[in-house]
Amino acid sequence: MTTIDIHEGETSRKELDNLEKNLARVDALTQRLVAALSKGRQVPTALQGPSKELYAKAAGAYWTEMVNNPAKLIEHQLSFWSKSVTHFVEAQALLAQGHIAAPEDKTPPDRRFSHELWRTNPFFNFVKQQYMINAEAITQAIDDVETLDPAEKRRLRYFGQQIVDLFSPTNFLATNPEALSLAVETEGESLVKGLENLVRDLEANNGDLVVTLADKDAFTVGENLATTPGEVVFRNHLFELIQYTPTTKTVFETPLVIFPPWINKYYILDLKPENSLIKWIVDQGHTLFVVSWVNPDPSYADTSMTDYIQDGFLQAISTVKAICDVPQINAIGYCIAGTTLSLTLALLAQRGDASVKSATLFTALTDFSDRGEVGVFLDEDFMNGIELEVAKTGILDKYYMSRTFSFLRSNDLIYGPAIKSYMLGKAPPAFDLLYWNGDATNLPGKMAQQYLRGLCQDDKFASDGFDVAGATVQIGQITQPICAIACETDHIAAWKSCFRGVQKMGSDDKTFILSGSGHIAGIVNPPAKKKYGHWLNPDLSLEPDAWRDTASQQEGSWWPHWQAWLAEKSGEMIPPRAPGSPKFPPICPAPGTYVT
Repeated sequence: MTTIDIHEGETSRKELDNLEKNLARVDALTQRLVAALSKGRQVPTALQGPSKELYAKAAGAYWTEMVNNPAKLIEHQLSFWSKSVTHFVEAQALLAQGHIAAPEDKTPPDRRFSHELWRTNPFFNFVKQQYMINAEAITQAIDDVETLDPAEKRRLRYFGQQIVDLFSPTNFLATNPEALSLAVETEGESLVKGLENLVRDLEANNGDLVVTLADKDAFTVGENLATTPGEVVFRNHLFELIQYTPTTKTVFETPLVIFPPWINKYYILDLKPENSLIKWIVDQGHTLFVVSWVNPDPSYADTSMTDYIQDGFLQAISTVKAICDVPQINAIGYCIAGTTLSLTLALLAQRGDASVKSATLFTALTDFSDRGEVGVFLDEDFMNGIELEVAKTGILDKYYMSRTFSFLRSNDLIYGPAIKSYMLGKAPPAFDLLYWNGDATNLPGKMAQQYLRGLCQDDKFASDGFDVAGATVQIGQITQPICAIACETDHIAAWKSCFRGVQKMGSDDKTFILSGSGHIAGIVNPPAKKKYGHWLNPDLSLEPDAWRDTASQQEGSWWPHWQAWLAEKSGEMIPPRAPGSPKFPPICPAPGTYVT
């Protein structure tokens, strides 16, 4: 036997050994997969997608178009078939000439198809181009339907796009060249690891398929996230109040309190020192307090918007005033907390209480007349499903909230991560923002219904008034100086809607800043990064588009501009304050206990 024969034999035995090991792993993983899937929650029918009535109306509208305007639909169909046949003929012609290459590809750039085989391999390029032609045809068919109500058409367009995105060839192993190539290179190891990742996610979420976006072992809140020094100085059933340790020789007299959204945890504003808004604010000389909300369980079922205002916002404001021995504070509200801060300001105005000197709103909706992309989840079919769910469980589980927001960016937050994890077998990245994104919270049942019905659906705060804490509050009652920051590509709080809300406020001192990027990146944008830019325009009497068209574009972060605005509302410089006071001594170090 030659040396070559010996090596070939050893290689063959090694390959067989690897195959046997992988088959054993697959068998064990399959058993775990079946067991995990059996534990998955039964998602209410009403929360699985829009009611069938929407699609029935769309089909009826399409047939009406066919009867009333057949020429347009025939033209549409001919265009689709022409592009499909031309594409097929071009591919066939190259093969007939002996060219194993893809035909000319004029489809627009798309990150999903960045792997080179989508461009160079004739089969995968054919699949990709045909998918793009199909997607264009479906989008055009939806746009051509003219007899639907605008809100229904918006929903049809959104859910139609969801279906188009779902059926992308990148989402299927047989038509994903990157996954197939890697499987060959690794002798199937990547697929086995992908199955391991799939089983891990199912087991970690009790049978619910939630893709792990970030390496959970790479971060620990309080160790390498949320590390700005401070102390919890107050705690009740709804929140812990953190006061941060000063870093400057003097501080502004008027303290500042941040109310983050209770849909997620506060440390999005304190991920790490380099991008921590909390640390940056402290370093500018502010005595800073941050509310860390509790993560509600079913015992909070009857917690209402009034409870959040009275036991949350008003309690935090009075506590900060007492600790700092001042008559007024400045406040920040982010997202839903910005909406609720606005309700609180209107309530204080009715009571003649001037405790809040100025307010800053981060991506906060107060006018819900146009709910933007998230509005597709706020019609009766979904609302009925949510009400049935909270009646049964007492809470709106974080699963539904995180899935809703993920589907606003499904390619980035669902399909893309799933491909990397389950098809390519890659470990999730050590990415702090994605780690936070996966650390979601529940909402109390009563509060969720009041917010979604009274504010989001009925737009009562910007119209006839929203009932809360024994009063009916309206947006025009807000008179404090307001600085509102909205984000250009925000999928959750559309900037134009944020702008319209500020326009309706009764304050004579209003500033609006439009930041580049989206709901998170547009806010967490430290100056050192010199990213995104922002727009300024003092004329808030204009329509949103006209405001934007005549605004001055500024480079980099909006933080310094806002700090200059806030400094004018923050009083004289005084000696720094240590966390707590005799009446409110420190309870435990930041980040506290509610955030874990």
